[in-house]
Formats: sequence, structure tokens, C-alpha cells
Amino acid sequence: MTEFIHHPVLLKETLEALQPASNGVYADGTIGGGGHAAAILEASSPAGFLYGCDRDQSALEAAGKKLASYPGRFELHHGTFTELPQWVGNGSCDGILLDLGVSSPQLDKADRGFSFQQDGPLDMRMDRSRGITAAELVNQSGALELARIFWEFGDEQQARKIAQAIESRRKSGPIETTKQLADLIEQVSPRLGRKSHPATKVFQALRIAVNQEMELLREGLGRLWSLLKVGGRFAIITFHSLEDRIVKEFGRKLEKDYTVPGEMDIPELRIPRPAIAKWVKRKPILASDAELKSNPRARSAQLRVLIKLVASTDLEVANGN
Repeated sequence: MTEFIHHPVLLKETLEALQPASNGVYADGTIGGGGHAAAILEASSPAGFLYGCDRDQSALEAAGKKLASYPGRFELHHGTFTELPQWVGNGSCDGILLDLGVSSPQLDKADRGFSFQQDGPLDMRMDRSRGITAAELVNQSGALELARIFWEFGDEQQARKIAQAIESRRKSGPIETTKQLADLIEQVSPRLGRKSHPATKVFQALRIAVNQEMELLREGLGRLWSLLKVGGRFAIITFHSLEDRIVKEFGRKLEKDYTVPGEMDIPELRIPRPAIAKWVKRKPILASDAELKSNPRARSAQLRVLIKLVASTDLEVANGN
């Protein structure tokens, strides 16, 4: 098996945001190769503890090796970050991290099917033990559904045209590899001097749909918030506008200093209450020029950090009240 090596983005900025301390308890819901987690454990020496999980079994195995020099100070689980409350108690964490990016090993290994740079099976599952593959989604969905996925999750301008071409192409046999799909998209939407490959947005959209990334993020933010102590910090690294929009909306609701009796925010009906959270910074934290030179994939990374101000019920967080 190829070694799982991943360079964590915004590492310095993440540590500054979380402010790890000895005896602190932390959770990394997307532990990947363990880069961020190792830095958190090092910064919280000698007694900081970290819970970690990932749905990619290869990543989890790599993280275990990476953290082996911190025996007794971490606990790893296979699963999505929405499942962290099964292993971590409410109000027990001083800091929580989510890094929502796809790791370099996932992109670079042809057999994972995330990238069209190398030919491989059209898979794209982060957890290869469950769920449908990208090939199944491409070959079993109608043109309208595919167009919706390409537009909603990839902002693909040629979404309908590409979806129709896929539906037509399937009549002569299933689309099973990354190259087959990328070549078909390039036929429909020629590159014509563009810097990015015409399949880029479609592949992103399929990955998001296959892994239910937006649904899990919406569901997971409230669940993870309940794990934080008052004064705890929630650091979230996003890589595209859909994720960032969900995070911003989550924080916007929690920083309100009032609640409302229904779904509509009518000023006359507002009931004052303490704000549940506050942003460490209003604007997202971006990668430095130095990091961008060494890791170009960090160019779209954005870090946002919330501090928990008061204890809140799960219902309040879910409703934004």
C-alpha cells in the first residue's frame, strides 16, 4: 500500500486558533494522515488528549502511526465526524477541528477515483466500505438529477449538456473509469485554452454527492458544537463556497443575541438572550504566501473559528435560536 502522506493546511493558523494547552481535550473529526492532530498533541504536551476519527480507513491507519509517539493520549475511531458524539461526551472538549478538504493521497491514488489526472475506477468514496460509487451514481441517475448535481455542487455552466451526453453515452455501455468520464466531458465542453480541465467541476460535484458532504456538514456542526465546553473553540477549514456558506450561516445564528418564537425573524417578536458564540475573526483566515508556494492546494483553504460563550441545548443550535 502506498504510504498515506498528507501536508496539513493552515497548520500554524489552526494551532493559534485552538490554543492547545496541557490537560486540554480536543477532537479532530477529519483526522486524515494525522498532521493537525500530531501538532495539537505536541502543543498540548504533556497531558493533552485527542479524539480523532475519519471515514477513510487508510487515513486512519496512517494517523495511528503518526501519533504513535504520543501513547495513551489519543483515541481513534472509524466513522464520520457526525458520529463523534458516540465516543466523546457532551461539554468535554476544549477544541474541535474539521478539515473538510480531500487529502493529497486520495487525489493522487488512481484506484480511489477522485481525480482525472490518472485513469482509475470511478469510485470517489472516502469510506470504501459503504455507500454508492461515482460510477453507480453516473450510470443509474437520470439526466435531470445529474444536471442538478453538477450545477448545485459544481457550479458547472454546461451541467445539462454534460448530463445529457452521459445519458446518451450509457446506451453503448456503462461509464466505469475516470478517463472515460473526463474524455466524454472534454468532448462536450472542449478546453479551448482554459487553465482548468473541463471535467474539474463535474468531478468535484460527484465527489460531494457520493460522500454526502453537504448533508453531513449541516448535520455535524450542531452535533459537534454540543461537545464543546464553554470557552471551547471550533475551527473549521473549508475549501469551496458551499461549505463556507454553511459554516457562516451556522455561526451567524449562534452569534445572535436574541431568539424568535418561530421560523420567521420578526424584529418585534425578538426575545433577548445572550449570544451562544462569537467569531475569533470576522473574515476567514487564509494561507500565507509561504504556504502557497510549498502547497498550491492550500490556495482555496479558509479557516473560520467560533468560541462557545454559553451552554446551549441541541435544539437551540439546530434551530439557530
